[in-house]
Amino acid sequence: MWHKPHLMTAVSDLLFLAAGAALLAAAVIWGMPRLQLLPLREVRVTTALQEVQRAELEQSLDELLRGSFLTVNLEALRLALEQLPWVRRAEVWRKWPPRIDVELEEQRAVAHWGDGELVNTFGEVFAAVLPDDRQLPRLSGPPGTAADVLRHHEEFAQLLRPIDQRLAQVALSPRLAWALELEDGMVVELGREQAKAPIRMRLQRFVDYYPTLSDTRHGRPLAVDMRYPNGFALRFAASTGQEGKGKK
Repeated sequence: MWHKPHLMTAVSDLLFLAAGAALLAAAVIWGMPRLQLLPLREVRVTTALQEVQRAELEQSLDELLRGSFLTVNLEALRLALEQLPWVRRAEVWRKWPPRIDVELEEQRAVAHWGDGELVNTFGEVFAAVLPDDRQLPRLSGPPGTAADVLRHHEEFAQLLRPIDQRLAQVALSPRLAWALELEDGMVVELGREQAKAPIRMRLQRFVDYYPTLSDTRHGRPLAVDMRYPNGFALRFAASTGQEGKGKK
């Protein structure tokens, strides 16, 4: 063998690999108990919380925080936090001395959606219960239309400012017809978007004629139908009958 250098090189390589494996095994055997001895000292939430309750956080993370600083599963922590109703996004990091920092992006509800859900500022629907009695508009529409309905709500609200009326509800039907309810209870039917008579133009016509909608004979109408291309119709309480108008 001494006269065969290639065999000596192969044996040498095998010896080096064996020594390396032995050192690695020794490091693992030596280091594992010490990893367990590095306790997690603190979990720090860096966000000023408004909707999320500390008790919710503690309950959600209780089981997942068992282990040492280096063995806690950060991805599992993040996913658990994002399951909380008022958490939109979560980020977690390991920091020294041994602690975990948590940053949360909370949901910001701007409207009710359908039956019992909420819409955030991004037009995303989420399930949560409002912790107080704040008054939010009600939006509804087919699945996947929340962002579009929220955008139209903002446009409609701006158009109604000159007559000092606020929106209580914006509804988009399965046939994509728009209907509004004002805070005073009046319903405004706008219908579907049309190239010759856009929704925005129909609502502007409503705003222009709003001061004339009440008269001494019938009083204030319950609903205004703006689906006509050049006019509108008024609907009064059953006891007062109904009257139509066709002004441009």
